[in-house]
Formats: sequence, structure tokens, C-alpha cells
Amino acid sequence: MSYCEECGAELTDRYLENEGIIPYCNTCKTYRFPKYNVAVSIITVDDVNRKILLIKQYGRDSFILVAGYINKGECAEHAVARELKEETGLTAGEIRYNRSEYFARSNTLMLNFTCHIQGDPTVSLTDEVDEAQWLGFDEARANIRPDSLAQRFLNAWLDERK
Repeated sequence: MSYCEECGAELTDRYLENEGIIPYCNTCKTYRFPKYNVAVSIITVDDVNRKILLIKQYGRDSFILVAGYINKGECAEHAVARELKEETGLTAGEIRYNRSEYFARSNTLMLNFTCHIQGDPTVSLTDEVDEAQWLGFDEARANIRPDSLAQRFLNAWLDERK
């Protein structure tokens, strides 16, 4: 964050007791704490067939994890179930938090979860998803978008299962 969201003045770094170095607006005479989006990323697992769901979106030719933004007032676990249903038609079963990572390109804190589906693994594509594929664990690792946040989340989860 380089400029004040209220007046547009360039921010400077200033020490604030018990907080550390925080951006400060000399015009408004106030500290401006960083703001960012929060989203969920989902490792979708079909336990019966031991497969992971990967999707393609927005005309890109590489696989990623199902993901989406958390709505105002919504808890992260509800966002996981909602996004999974909206994008794939699947019903969420057990949901477990894995880890988080800040994604600078979209100014988003990504919260990664594992979601074990409940019921039929048949995917119903929506206009948000171009393609979806259930892949074995090794296949998913080999086909996830290289050098992506999705790849880091998936590989960390798979590595914990070794």
C-alpha cells in the first residue's frame, strides 16, 4: 500500500507502538493498515476413488484448484462449500484448513482447505469452469499449473501424506 485510500497522498512508514512500522498518511494524520482480499482454495478429494479434482478456467490451458473469494460476513468454511457447489455442483463433506499464503498479484490472502466430497462425484460445470477432471494423486501433482500457488498448496498436502 503506497497511497492513502482517503486522500491519495503518498504514505510514509512510521513506527506505531505495539504494532511496528505501519503506513502513515501525513495529510490525514492517520495510520493506514493494509487491506487485502481473502479467498479460499480447495483441494477437492473423492475418498472413494482416491482422486483430486482439478479445473481449468478463463480459457487457460492449465489445471488449478477450485477457488473463490469469501463474501462479507461469510466464514471461510462456508465459502469452501459454496464455491465448490457453485463451480462444480459437488456437495462438501468434511472440510479441513491446511495453510495460507499471500498472493501479491491479486492482493489476496489465500486460505487453503481440503474438502472431502459427499455423495456422487459427477461434476456439473458452470460458466465459471471450462473443464474439470478427477485425477489420481500422482496425476494431479503432474498436471497442476507449474509455479503456481495451487501447485504449492497441492504439493504440500500430498507431501504430508507420504
